Amino acid sequence: MLVVFAAFVALGGWIVQLLWNGLVPPLFGLKAVTFWQALGLLVLCRLLFGGMGMGGGGARRRRRWETMTPEERERFRRGFWGRLGFAPAAGETRTEGAS
Repeated sequence: MLVVFAAFVALGGWIVQLLWNGLVPPLFGLKAVTFWQALGLLVLCRLLFGGMGMGGGGARRRRRWETMTPEERERFRRGFWGRLGFAPAAGETRTEGAS
């Protein structure tokens, strides 16, 4: 499994290097990158835009929220705010957009 992961990372770095060196220097006049620089770019982009697989799927969560009933939304809000220590009092409801 470790070998497959390493091969996958190496392939990703190689693809980024090929794309960068094939497109960026002719288009923008920037320097070509080495394999290790390309791998660093891949990691940087993944951290900035991909989240390294953590917490992604924002659209999926929004769709789930939109399909919830009002009762399910309220139960979720109570659980969420309760975990943060801001649970509303019994009978009190939070409105959309309220903080």
